[in-house]
Amino acid sequence: MIRSALFVPADSEKKMARAAGAGADALVLDLEDAVLPERKPLARSMMCEYLGGAASRDRLWVRVNDLASGELLRDLAAVVPARPAGILLPKIRGPEDVSVVGHYLDALESEHGLTTGQIRITAIVTETPSSVLRLGELVKLAHPRIQVITWGGEDLSSAMGAGDPRLPAGGWRPTYEYARSQCLLTAHALSVEALDTVYVDFKNTEGLRLACQASRYDGFTGRIAIHPDQVPVINEAFTPTANEKAMAQKIVDAFSSGAGAVSIDGKMYDIPHLKAARRILSA
Repeated sequence: MIRSALFVPADSEKKMARAAGAGADALVLDLEDAVLPERKPLARSMMCEYLGGAASRDRLWVRVNDLASGELLRDLAAVVPARPAGILLPKIRGPEDVSVVGHYLDALESEHGLTTGQIRITAIVTETPSSVLRLGELVKLAHPRIQVITWGGEDLSSAMGAGDPRLPAGGWRPTYEYARSQCLLTAHALSVEALDTVYVDFKNTEGLRLACQASRYDGFTGRIAIHPDQVPVINEAFTPTANEKAMAQKIVDAFSSGAGAVSIDGKMYDIPHLKAARRILSA
């Protein structure tokens, strides 16, 4: 499970070296928004070199450019032979974008001797208005490469010519709260991991901690990080505590009698509580 996904520009050797020791469950080498257009060829080359020197690529992902950018095929031609765990696919407009990229990956995996489906997809599903409105179609598609669903507000705001997606107090304006909720529901409908978006105030550790706790309470399984210092906070927030595990075990043990509902310390628990307890114990 991915609790933390740390983004790092693929054209910065210094930042990639620092990010490697941050302890993130997924390290995302970014070829998209963190890289200027004229530096994208260099970023691809540095990405390949980094992946080639990695002892393990199980936690290494690459954010590629979107289909409309004109850069995607160049990205995939470099990424697939480097064999990361997967790609982050941004700015999708609908499920057909995932299908098209899936076909590209099929062909490139075959060409380079990879197992079909080896390169997984994290779909960023709220960066265009059409994608937000068509998430039900993405659920129906249920593309087998999708392992993670995540979202972002800034690109959606930009696509609409809108202002800051956040309220002065830090919460999301209604349109973006809607997009966040749709992302979360889509992930659970597909039975894949759900990553909450970035917390931009990276020096505000307590604010990040509270935001992560709220995300986990809502049903997200992890969060994107944009700075190495955010990773320990995110990992801790999305890791069940000893007390949570103890209570979960207590619930599982109580259901061992075969009853459909049980009483523990004066409170009633039924099957949904049992399922939640099992998820905590398997984390």
